[in-house]
Amino acid sequence: MVTRLLLLCTLLAGSTLCFAHEYQLGELQISQPWSRELPVDLPGGSAYFTVHNQGSETDRLIAVSSPRAQTSRLHTQSSNDGMMNMQHVAGMDIPAHTEVTFQPGANHVMLSGMEQPLKAGEQFPLTLEFEKAGTIEVLVTVLPADAQASHDTAHVH
Repeated sequence: MVTRLLLLCTLLAGSTLCFAHEYQLGELQISQPWSRELPVDLPGGSAYFTVHNQGSETDRLIAVSSPRAQTSRLHTQSSNDGMMNMQHVAGMDIPAHTEVTFQPGANHVMLSGMEQPLKAGEQFPLTLEFEKAGTIEVLVTVLPADAQASHDTAHVH
């Protein structure tokens, strides 16, 4: 059974996420934290995940950090008159009974000032701080450079 699962993950790795990392923090469920391997000469990267608020109140992601980066910041990206605009935001609301996905070309965690490039197959810790639920550390899995999440927009920082 395990061999079949590993084979399936290997076959799907280039086109989809194939791991089931889920974390629970109160009423918040954080799933599939991932990043993408980037060229050696880029001193940064991004982290992506999904937060599902199963509670009856809105919570807010207010801070992120990782020992792999000198700075970790919440970013959002939008298109304005055909131009992609990325900007730092102080926090992101996670409305009650809603799922918020951090993905390429949209909301994401920007990792800057990394001493070592991210390499496929490794994992690194990422701490998420929520206004109400508190703090949780998740492990981010680094996928190959060509890995895509569903709805990936092939964005590179």
